[in-house]
Amino acid sequence: MRKLYAAFLILISLTIVSCKKDKSPAISQVKNTPTNYLEVSFDSTQIAPFFESYPDLKTYQTKVEELYRKRQFHYIWFDKDGINEFTGVLYNKVNTINQEGVEAKIPYQEKFDAIFKDPKKYEKASVETELLNSALFFFYVDKVYDGIAPEKTRDLEWFLPRKKQSYDAYLDSLLINPSLIHKEEKGLLKQYFLLKKALANYRAIETKGGWSIITVDSLVKKYQPGDSAQVIAQIRTRLFTTNDLEQDSKSAVYDEELEKGVLQYKKRHGNAWNKTILPEHIKSMNVPVQERIKTIMLNMERCRWVSNDITKSKELVVVNIPAYELTFFRNGQPELKSKVVVGKALNKTVIFSAPMRYIVFRPYWNVPTSILKNEILPAIEKDPNYLAKHNMEWSNGSVRQKPGASNSLGLVKFLFPNSNAIYLHDTPSKGLFTRESRAFSHGCIRVAKPKQLAEALMKNDPKWNMEKIEEKMAAGDEYWYTLPEKIPVYIGYFTSWVDADGNLSFYEDVYERDPALAALLFK
Repeated sequence: MRKLYAAFLILISLTIVSCKKDKSPAISQVKNTPTNYLEVSFDSTQIAPFFESYPDLKTYQTKVEELYRKRQFHYIWFDKDGINEFTGVLYNKVNTINQEGVEAKIPYQEKFDAIFKDPKKYEKASVETELLNSALFFFYVDKVYDGIAPEKTRDLEWFLPRKKQSYDAYLDSLLINPSLIHKEEKGLLKQYFLLKKALANYRAIETKGGWSIITVDSLVKKYQPGDSAQVIAQIRTRLFTTNDLEQDSKSAVYDEELEKGVLQYKKRHGNAWNKTILPEHIKSMNVPVQERIKTIMLNMERCRWVSNDITKSKELVVVNIPAYELTFFRNGQPELKSKVVVGKALNKTVIFSAPMRYIVFRPYWNVPTSILKNEILPAIEKDPNYLAKHNMEWSNGSVRQKPGASNSLGLVKFLFPNSNAIYLHDTPSKGLFTRESRAFSHGCIRVAKPKQLAEALMKNDPKWNMEKIEEKMAAGDEYWYTLPEKIPVYIGYFTSWVDADGNLSFYEDVYERDPALAALLFK
């Protein structure tokens, strides 16, 4: 039996290495197997009564049963010397689970505390202690790696695909090398760990007292460089607290040093990049550090829902709705950033993903039924020449707008066929991109740099360059280009984000989605 079990563990270890390319959590190669394992199994009928005695852990019963069935009900958390090394590592990780942005009560905390207060009392293998630790493991991966259940995220209108992972192989690797649990190799997005660092920084700020509320003078509509006021000194201190300024001179004059801090703050918050300080900017600065901490935690949770596989895409288009920004990635590096306009509150842009297949130059705009009914038909009743004035025509019982500079889709659109009828497109309304809040569309996404996006997407096609793109946009009929390879498009919703330079940004919760998620996380 001992030889058979040793062979089984070696097989599991080899499986972990060979499956690094599948959907299992990414882990380091395992070179050795535990040599001090316990050659004892326990009666499987003891599992059900255990969960009757510990009902707060019952949600993990199915996973625990599957775990032991695969291991022929051998003990996992005990070796010949008693409780094994990883059990203590797991206990410490659970006790510091708040560092992972998780606010949760540890079930039966007193039981676990008793075990690790005097582990010598638990040197003899016990089914109760064994199952407690297995349930604790699944509690940890559930809260830290998986997050809230998929059905709840769908209720929050999050339709990006949720990652699917098994943690059995990951547990095997941890038993062999417990230090792996401290590494950023859990199948989580890199963004998760960047936000985790930001969380630690903001909690440190909170420990020091946070920041004071800036007193607003209601008679002053804006502050410009050169202005002098006590509010300026308060703003300076506030920006120093979050490292937007390197030092706090306490000066009440809006000087060159403060200009740099204001620009840095505005960059982090998606504001118009100018030196004017408006009341809404001060309102943003006055958001308490406790609320900022919660926002970071909410977005760490959102990171748990996204598969790290998206970062393996050779090319990738990502839109973050609250940031009003599109980023095109090639080989994991941002190659193009563009401002975007998203759907207004009544016509929210959907959070989902789909592969991009086509680029259409000089597109027709086929007016959606809702817009035809609510806007176009009433306009025709008031003005019979409405269609002609707007370069529109009837087509197959509906209305479409002809190609041209005045077309609502501009001169190019990017199609990733989906049931939401959402796509990226150019627009003749360029002025909207200068606004700080850019939720004005009927749901589709308007791109500030459509030509540059087309060029980036067609970069590997030697038959196309910027000159040809501009030629197709300038004249001629509607022209469809099929991408040689589909490019994934992810439309997400993150109200806080850390960029490649380590700058933490907070964005307007344009669709007010944070409170609903907070209600689930901060009970």
